[in-house]
Amino acid sequence: MKDPNSSHLKEAWVLCFILGIIMLNYPFLHIFNKDRLVFDIPLLVLYLLVGWPISILVIFLFTRSLKTNNHNNGSRSDSRKGKKEG
Repeated sequence: MKDPNSSHLKEAWVLCFILGIIMLNYPFLHIFNKDRLVFDIPLLVLYLLVGWPISILVIFLFTRSLKTNNHNNGSRSDSRKGKKEG
C-alpha cells in the first residue's frame, strides 16, 4: 500500500524545484540587476551568492527532517511488530 506521506513528499520536492526555477528566472534576476553595490559587490552577484546557499540549506534541512521522520516511523513499526509477535 502506498504511504500517504509519499504524495506530500513529492509535492514538497516539486515545490522546492519550482521555487528554485523562479528564483533563477527573468523577473527575479531583473529585479536584482541594478547598478547598486552592497559591500562593493554588485546586487545581482550578491543575490546569487546568498540565494544559492540558502536554497541548498533549505533542501538540506528538508532531507534531514525526512530522514528523522523515516527513522521514527521505522522504529515505531519495529516496536509494533514486536508487540504482535510477543
